[in-house]
Amino acid sequence: MTDLLDEAARLRRDLSDDVGDRIVESLYTDAARLAAESVDRDGAAARLTVDRALDRVLTHRVWGFVAMGVLFFGVFWFTIAGAAVPSDLLYTLLVENGHTWLRDGFTALGAPAVVTGLLVDGVYLATAWVVAVMLPPMAIFFPLFTLLEDFGYLPRVAFNLDRLFARAGAHGKQSLTMMMGYGCNAAGVTATRIIDSRRERLIAVITNNFSICNGRWPTLILMGTIFVGAVVPPALAGFVAAGAVVAVVILGIGVTLAVSWALSRTVLQGESSVYSLELPPYRPPRVLRTLYTSIIDRTLKVLRRAVVMAAPAGAVIWLVSNVDLGDASVAAHLVTALEPIGWLMGLNGIILLAYVVAVPANEIIIPTIVMLTLTLGAPAAGAAPGVMLELGDDAQIGSVLVTTGGWTLLTAVNLMLFTLLHHPCSTTVLTIWHETRSLRWTLVATLLPLALGFVVCASVAGLWRLVS
Repeated sequence: MTDLLDEAARLRRDLSDDVGDRIVESLYTDAARLAAESVDRDGAAARLTVDRALDRVLTHRVWGFVAMGVLFFGVFWFTIAGAAVPSDLLYTLLVENGHTWLRDGFTALGAPAVVTGLLVDGVYLATAWVVAVMLPPMAIFFPLFTLLEDFGYLPRVAFNLDRLFARAGAHGKQSLTMMMGYGCNAAGVTATRIIDSRRERLIAVITNNFSICNGRWPTLILMGTIFVGAVVPPALAGFVAAGAVVAVVILGIGVTLAVSWALSRTVLQGESSVYSLELPPYRPPRVLRTLYTSIIDRTLKVLRRAVVMAAPAGAVIWLVSNVDLGDASVAAHLVTALEPIGWLMGLNGIILLAYVVAVPANEIIIPTIVMLTLTLGAPAAGAAPGVMLELGDDAQIGSVLVTTGGWTLLTAVNLMLFTLLHHPCSTTVLTIWHETRSLRWTLVATLLPLALGFVVCASVAGLWRLVS
């Protein structure tokens, strides 16, 4: 036995130093050969190569963010460019013709003026305005956004943002809940259940409002189209308007990270959790399914919620604009009281009153602002007091806001900022309460964005007036 071991040692000394590596290499070579002869991949290898090639760009530390900006810019530009014609058609059908026909019908039936004003000039006109303003951009934006989601791109966005959230002291899964918030903040808050740590879940809940939900996109797109795009030649207006919307989205991500960092180092201190994010393979777009999902599950769902909220809001607007308290309407008194705060923020009292009326849903902000502007301003010839004019396109809306409301570019820019930084809608507030069961954190999540919105808008207005 000893002789055998000695002989083995002698032979081992005669071998080269890399013999072990060569043996392992030969084993892997034989395994690869056998796999190539025995396994039929049906193009999987080619798909894997394409996936890796795309991920080298879309998940790159630098180019991943560039690609994200370009893709979102394209989505917003296409939405802005494509929504103009269908919006004009809906205005003509629902607002101009529909309001006239309905009012004539009520008059023919001998309905009292109060009933006609409340139901036709208030409830119907507000609802028709919401449909005309919201449906075209949503019908374009949601299918495009759903295509990116079905393609497998949104998890790549979360992957890119994961490192930033970790540096901010938050959980990496917050990037996923933030993406959910771009559809609906209430859904984004509910999605924070995927975060196990209560501390990190609270950070995600508090900051989810900085993701721009469905109801806020029309306001941003309209302001970008009417005011920001108007400062450049018409050929560049669409690109500049889309760029302005993308800038607000990027600002929202920055605010989310900054507030998360501040919370994680003050009232919500602790160590960040680590998790593994699995990227799904890219999938070819399924157009029919995407259209169904985006139109039925998103566009019509959001539009239904907007209509449900717009009807009572229209009634409230008509009532406060037509019920007098002393020498002026209730709406005029409220606007006068809010005007100093509005001026300080670069806005006005009408905008702030609109946000009070629109607490149930962000979707009705712009219709409420326009209706209040027209009812409190000088009515056009032939228009009854408290009746919103039939505005046929964005240019006419902008003209009314400028001439009757006294709007400037500062007003539009700060409205875009306040659209990002203001209190959550009532549905989201209720969801925050259900998820946290804490009045303290519900108030923080509600009032913190509002405080930031006031500070940011007041600062921008002060600097704007200083340099202009």
